[in-house]
Amino acid sequence: MNKGDLINKVAEEANITKAQATDALNTVFSAIGDTLADGNKVSLVGFGTFSSNHRAARVGRNPKTGEALQIAAKNVVKFKPGKELAGAVN
Repeated sequence: MNKGDLINKVAEEANITKAQATDALNTVFSAIGDTLADGNKVSLVGFGTFSSNHRAARVGRNPKTGEALQIAAKNVVKFKPGKELAGAVN
């Protein structure tokens, strides 16, 4: 499922237009992104928890040449599924 498929599903299930579903979905994604950018967690009970983690700079290797290269530090997004989501998948 891609974003377009999700928009169609939300519009159909909620009985709203595709434009309204697009706005709602974009607002949710934006709110999650803004919260993570501020360094906070987003917990959706039953679905899961989004959090951000700082990954320190490190030395890596080019797998083709074996040459050492510096990998910059960055923040990464983590997701831990909730009990209901994990149960639904299994």
